[in-house]
Amino acid sequence: MKLAKRLALTTTALAVATAGTLLSTTAGNAAPAQSAPTHVDAPAALKVPDGNRLTSVFDAKGVQTYTCTDGAWKLLEPAATLSYKRDRAHRPVALHSRGPVWVSTVDGSAVNAAVAVASPKTGTIPELLLKATATRGTGVFADVTYIQRLDTAGGVAPATACTGTDQVGVPYSATYAFYRPAK
Repeated sequence: MKLAKRLALTTTALAVATAGTLLSTTAGNAAPAQSAPTHVDAPAALKVPDGNRLTSVFDAKGVQTYTCTDGAWKLLEPAATLSYKRDRAHRPVALHSRGPVWVSTVDGSAVNAAVAVASPKTGTIPELLLKATATRGTGVFADVTYIQRLDTAGGVAPATACTGTDQVGVPYSATYAFYRPAK
């Protein structure tokens, strides 16, 4: 039952994002080309090492899914859609899920990462610096080295006790900044 609930939550989030991408593309409204950003505001603890350059910035909206484990809520997985920061229509261009992994719905490229530094924030999930562990493809996520999760809102596990195999999706939003080696 636990696996079925997790799959249903993830499948629903991914289906909504994919449907939105397909609708906007078939309507001739593909995501607009974006110029490379030059700067994001991040805490000093989440600074990307020298030798890397900012290549893209996305807004993310989704859920942090928690499952009941030994009477406490534990993070199971995120499920979010990403859109270009300056796209007012918020057309999805990438999906974020367990791994963590980000996959472009535009070009199929992907990046997996692991948390390098967490910066706690009161009342919301922490901001993060993640180091890429693998990339795939030649598109937007090719050669990504670091990812920052910034401007987080929501996504905190419930403060209430849980029982059995309960699961809950808690809405969150964030800004994700992606970096590649400077050339």
